[in-house]
Amino acid sequence: MPTAKILVVDDDPDVVEVTRIVLQSAGYEVVTAGNGAEGLAMVKAEQPDLMLLDVMMRTVTDGLDACLALREDAVARYLPVVMLTSIAATDHSGAVSTEQAACADAWLSKPVNPQHLLETVGRLLEGE
Repeated sequence: MPTAKILVVDDDPDVVEVTRIVLQSAGYEVVTAGNGAEGLAMVKAEQPDLMLLDVMMRTVTDGLDACLALREDAVARYLPVVMLTSIAATDHSGAVSTEQAACADAWLSKPVNPQHLLETVGRLLEGE
């Protein structure tokens, strides 16, 4: 069975590196992007099997906006998306609309427990 490719989109290089280590140690291939626009471009270029997407990057809702744009794409709309966020611990916790929240298949709060991350990724990939 081919290795699943996971796209990690986050503007924090430390989060990207830790996430990469966790995923690669479990046998996943990892590609990365630093913001929502780069992430959408990487979806087309790399055709990942799953996307991990930070909420707050260039703007408070950069990741959410990227997720909504992804869902409007005829080809990529079914890509599983896991939102990784620390937004609940900020003054922006009310900035997420119901429509934005519904675009993701799962939500994980930062800092993410590695085991919980792997369980969530595995569950979503098995659902394909």
